[in-house]
Amino acid sequence: MVAYIGVHEKGKLSLLDLLKSVKDRPDFHEAGALAMFIGVVRGETPGGETVKKLELDAYEERANEVLGKICRELREREGVIDVQIHHFVGEFGVGEDLVYVVVAGAHRQNVFPVLEEAVERYKKEATIFKKEYLIDKTGATVSYWVGERETEKTPRKAEDSSTS
Repeated sequence: MVAYIGVHEKGKLSLLDLLKSVKDRPDFHEAGALAMFIGVVRGETPGGETVKKLELDAYEERANEVLGKICRELREREGVIDVQIHHFVGEFGVGEDLVYVVVAGAHRQNVFPVLEEAVERYKKEATIFKKEYLIDKTGATVSYWVGERETEKTPRKAEDSSTS
């Protein structure tokens, strides 16, 4: 059973456990649609740089409050039975899951717009921080916290290449 909506350490929540928690709800019999968004690590930045890995961290108490609030508000929509957002923190390689967002509702028309809104809102509102480790043109690993990049002219060399 899923203990709470919010931030989890990598590997502490499986997709199957999440789906079971939604389907085990007493009101799930009202559902006719279940939609999910799974955010994964891209291997390339929008600028074409190669991503080696990501490191995600969060101000967990605040992030959990925000994610819980988003889910509560979206559950109030007509035809929506459940909304859950689960974001992971830790180190992630290309292709690994970063976030699960699930919406259960009466009809697909109820779940798709809510799913999209949930994704857009968590990205803007949750205090989750991302550090990208990129491979530069020389083959060296460089890193930066996303959001800092606009203010820094040059990404920093990764501190410890043995963990990069």
